[in-house]
Amino acid sequence: MKKQLQYTRINQQLQNLLSATPYQITQLANASALLAQSLENINWSGFYLMEDGKLILGPFQGKVACMEIKIGSGVCGTAVARDEIMLVRDVHQFPGHIACDSASNSEIVLPIHKNGHIIGVLDIDSPILARFDETDREGLSEFVRILEEKL
Repeated sequence: MKKQLQYTRINQQLQNLLSATPYQITQLANASALLAQSLENINWSGFYLMEDGKLILGPFQGKVACMEIKIGSGVCGTAVARDEIMLVRDVHQFPGHIACDSASNSEIVLPIHKNGHIIGVLDIDSPILARFDETDREGLSEFVRILEEKL
């Protein structure tokens, strides 16, 4: 229940942040900062955006990250190829995992859509195995829905 309330607050804050400016990069930068400040036991939160048929690094919080990801590669590229949320409890067991930060052990990636097309993904990593669960999936799905509505 505590985690659900946390996501309710985060999603309310996101609504307010996104209403304050029409600029997509600014919105995504603040969205990644909001998650980094609000979620426990994460070491990276941010966005990869579709550009020229691949994912390119967008606004994020965390260590230096991979700059380009091919569709179908790694957790982010697989999320785009399948158009589904990827909740990976142990990234070391994920075939083709791209290790941008060797400290990351679990990950959740959610596709972001606009006009029926994937425009990017929200990617969050954790040094804790099995850090993400169904409550995270639900709370972050709402987070992405808000982004899709406002971007």
